Amino acid sequence: LPVMASQGLTYDGCNFFRQRLVLSTLSGKRVKIRNIRSKDDNPGLRDFEASFIRLLDKVTNGTRIEINQTGTVLFYQPGLLYGGVVEHECNTQRSVGYYLEALLMLAPFMKNPLKAVLKGVTNDPTDPSVDQLKYTSIPVMKRFGIDGEGLELKVVKRGMAPGGGGEVLFTCPVRKTLRPIQLSEPGKIKRIRGIAYSVRVSPQMANRIVDSARSILNKFIPDIYIYTDHMKGDKSGKSPGFGLTLVAETLNGTFLSAEQVSTPQGQGDPVLPEDLGRNCAKLLLEEIYRGGCIDSANQSLALVYMTLGQQDVSKVLLGHLSPYTIEFLRHMRDFFQMMFKIETQKPAEDERKGGDKVLMTCVGAGYTNISKSIK
Repeated sequence: LPVMASQGLTYDGCNFFRQRLVLSTLSGKRVKIRNIRSKDDNPGLRDFEASFIRLLDKVTNGTRIEINQTGTVLFYQPGLLYGGVVEHECNTQRSVGYYLEALLMLAPFMKNPLKAVLKGVTNDPTDPSVDQLKYTSIPVMKRFGIDGEGLELKVVKRGMAPGGGGEVLFTCPVRKTLRPIQLSEPGKIKRIRGIAYSVRVSPQMANRIVDSARSILNKFIPDIYIYTDHMKGDKSGKSPGFGLTLVAETLNGTFLSAEQVSTPQGQGDPVLPEDLGRNCAKLLLEEIYRGGCIDSANQSLALVYMTLGQQDVSKVLLGHLSPYTIEFLRHMRDFFQMMFKIETQKPAEDERKGGDKVLMTCVGAGYTNISKSIK
């Protein structure tokens, strides 16, 4: 549990590291994290966490960061979110998605519109890939009124784990306030889209993935289109690999996604493209069963935007809350004193609406972007 220091929060351990730093930056509260892997043979912050701190330092102005010699204690005093043009080499232990998820939460509240170029691993098995964020997080941002020309997420070069070498461009406009949302009816699935990508392997791999994914999904819906994306030359990064990201879109404009990536070179048994396609299709069906108006990868993003909205009621229907989201809600209470009203909804047997749902309601904190000049 957090120990309340004077105006700051103290936490133990390395878990939920990004959540704490992102919420600290948004709320302006200092945070101290102790005992970071202190019992480990290799104690302290990992390289990818240090890289994350450097990225936060680049997008803010006046942030103070102190780390002790062994790297087991971190003191973070947030500065102002500045934005502007940022270029960052992400550590290849984690994918660009790890860094991007945090930027998505911070970007609308910057002083200047953010234009970030992130380099590193674009697709790996642990973090959400850039493709998944592009197909699901960007629509979530649009719901809250963050849209227009300036909102873009583009894979310039693909880089598979472990070598990386990919490049991603993310631009986002700033907003003074966010619009409250009322999303309680996800609607039926109307189409499935996807992208099968392959780099430094035979381009045929992508087609094999598409065929096997369709063999399962065709039983449910005819409108399926999976793009194949084979990047060549300097755009293909440093490691071979392939993968698939699938997105189901509902009549009400909800996007649910699932993805699978091939095993990184030299890290275990290789995977067949056929199995990968089938597994990904099954994961998508599971995600659809969980349902809700925001898919499980973007639950915390939507909850942040709801908390930081105008002083008005926001409602959203989610599928099963992931453990990460549950911890996120606890952190929200620490940093913003924000409590959600949580109601569970059990769909009737004959409705065929999938698993149990959770209706989350809150009144926004009335957070405004102070650095945006009022025109």
